[in-house]
Amino acid sequence: MNLLFSISDNFTEPLLTTLFSIRNNTKEESYVVYVLQKEELKDNKLIHKFCQQLQMEYKPIIIGKNIFQNAPASERWPESIYYRLLAHEFLPSDLDKILYLDADVLCINDLSLLYNQNINDYLYAASSHTRLEVTDTINRLRLGNRELKSYFNSGVLLMNLTLIRQEVKSETIYNFIMENHDFLLMPDQDVLNGLYGDQILPLPDELYNFDSRLPFLYEIMSQKEISYDWIMDNTVILHFCGKNKPWNESERSKFSVLYKHYYSQMKRVTNKITSK
Repeated sequence: MNLLFSISDNFTEPLLTTLFSIRNNTKEESYVVYVLQKEELKDNKLIHKFCQQLQMEYKPIIIGKNIFQNAPASERWPESIYYRLLAHEFLPSDLDKILYLDADVLCINDLSLLYNQNINDYLYAASSHTRLEVTDTINRLRLGNRELKSYFNSGVLLMNLTLIRQEVKSETIYNFIMENHDFLLMPDQDVLNGLYGDQILPLPDELYNFDSRLPFLYEIMSQKEISYDWIMDNTVILHFCGKNKPWNESERSKFSVLYKHYYSQMKRVTNKITSK
């Protein structure tokens, strides 16, 4: 199972917590963890040793300072927006599939069914939260993609690297940003949907990208089928969207308590590593 992340130094512990949750709930025997990083992370040795403890292989990918120097960038459009969209330019050429995950997700059931989805005819597989937000029409107009059936969240992306290498080009992305700059709100997510939204296989978000802020909406829209018990039995990925993150001391929701359980287990492993 090939896993892809893109983090800065302040997200090491969330990354390790996500990895621990995956290893704890997924039966896959072999893992390779790729982490895109502009410069070498300060905690790369810790990440490497942690992955060794979990029997995962860690492969850092250093983007470098000058790779995107000609790409449109600003405070609103940081260079990091290009990392996941152009990951295929940095990953080994013999990889045909990889699962990108934001580091603020938690895996609470087996990830294998998601990873083994057949996406031969699609660039990506992803989930949409728009049925909770009712913004599909607005996004179609805003992004100029009339074929866009849903607005997909880019925090969980199953990537068909073989097809992506053929169709996703940096120049196309740069031009789209320049031409639509005034209408774009969510950096990489808008680009993904505006250019490639009609080439994404839709996945049920209640399974693979559950927005942890909105359990009551899932429950209402499912006519109370999606309860907390249902989530624990069926949901694979909890996504802690938004500014309030579960590793913050002040967070006390049911899901943040669950997250803190995995976080504490992760810390036991890292403390064992650092004490040697």
